[in-house]
Amino acid sequence: MNIRDENVLREMNLYPLWVRKNAPAASATSAEEILQVVPEAISHLEKGVVASLPLQSEAPVMNLPQREAAGWPSLKQAVTDCTACQLRAGCAQTVLGAGDEHADWLFVGEHPVELHEDESKLLTNMLAAIQLKRGAHTYLTHVIKCRPAQDSHPTSEEIATCLPYLQQQIALIKPKLIVALGKTAAMALLGKDVPLGSLRGSLHDYQGTPVLVTYHPAYLLRAPAEKARAWEDLKLAVKTMQTL
Repeated sequence: MNIRDENVLREMNLYPLWVRKNAPAASATSAEEILQVVPEAISHLEKGVVASLPLQSEAPVMNLPQREAAGWPSLKQAVTDCTACQLRAGCAQTVLGAGDEHADWLFVGEHPVELHEDESKLLTNMLAAIQLKRGAHTYLTHVIKCRPAQDSHPTSEEIATCLPYLQQQIALIKPKLIVALGKTAAMALLGKDVPLGSLRGSLHDYQGTPVLVTYHPAYLLRAPAEKARAWEDLKLAVKTMQTL
């Protein structure tokens, strides 16, 4: 990482949060380039031009019927009333998502556990690094809509049962870019059960909408050396948004 990179990250209050010790300078987009593309990307966001999106995903839904939702009110009620899987019995609270319901940036996590303070701060910093704020041109949701009584990974059946709700959200939001935070989100959106590392660094597709895969903040706290790679993912996201 060169001096210019360090200065940029300091200005974003992310240095040394995103710096990997003894790491070589990134070979992809430089910090100087990110400063050039961010204003254009944000300007592009403000134009409010969005692409239509088909309701169905290519990801498997295990032959479960598609939930019908005429709009946000009916979708929210459907999630609240859902008893389609065993998670609902022990669910403390259903969580559909939060943010701008016409967002250009859609961030998808695994399930709506309460973020620890450090995880929440890191997620905020990740957004700030590309000059975004929660709720402003962004929407954060999860593959699983039930907040589990215990923090456990969802099963494939639970993911398939809940996936139509995420599909409905995408259809309603019509985001320009989807950022999958972690393997569960990537697997649900892309229908691929492969290592997360093999999905990073390139763009994928969900029914015509580009999907970028990166690490979940909780994982980055457990493996801080990967923060540098997550930073590269975010720069790719900004460059992608610039072209949309």
